[in-house]
Amino acid sequence: MNKFWNFTEGDDGSRTLFLCGSIADESWFDDDVTPKAFRADLFAGNGDVVVWINSPGGDCVAAAQIYNMLMDYPGNVTVKIDGIAASAASVIAMAGTKVLMSPTALMMIHNPLTVAIGDTAEMQKAIDMLSEVKESIINAYEIKTGLSRAKLSHLMDAETWMNANKAIELGFADDLLFQSTEGSAVAENSFTFSRRAVTNSLLSKVRGHRNTTKPEITGTPITDLDKRLELIKP
Repeated sequence: MNKFWNFTEGDDGSRTLFLCGSIADESWFDDDVTPKAFRADLFAGNGDVVVWINSPGGDCVAAAQIYNMLMDYPGNVTVKIDGIAASAASVIAMAGTKVLMSPTALMMIHNPLTVAIGDTAEMQKAIDMLSEVKESIINAYEIKTGLSRAKLSHLMDAETWMNANKAIELGFADDLLFQSTEGSAVAENSFTFSRRAVTNSLLSKVRGHRNTTKPEITGTPITDLDKRLELIKP
């Protein structure tokens, strides 16, 4: 068993969980040992827990079980994202009683992925499975953010990256980890990055150039060019 988590306990009884790197090197789908080990570590105490997350994601089954354990934990769970909470790691973050993000941190949500081999029937089964997995992930996002399922689905379709302020604005996070004198008021200047949106924007620009006539490209309208030709005629 390769533990990707680490619990520490302070002298004051405070408990801290560090989730770093990939969420499980192997799937928890058919694993009875690793989930039990994680639950035993989590419920070894009953005080409030701070969860530090810096993870690119990983196994969605592991993320789902960790999310459920944190939601079931009797104490308060404060999630602190200091690097990245992407993919499956973003699901775990939704279990926080409060979710705080570093001003330099990122969160990413997208559609679940899998690998399938077989005929068309097997491919359809994989598609149906991924659809159900997506709905289960949306459940967690919806509870935390209050956004509509349609909005969340669109954000996942686009593979959306959010900085801390945008995550706060959309409800995925509650506040900044390190506050400035202005607090989180700068959220209005935040950004969200969608790979699909950027691609579509670039394609639109390319198409625009292809449909532009030569006089417009050079910045000389046809009418001006005609007038100049009239002036230099013998």
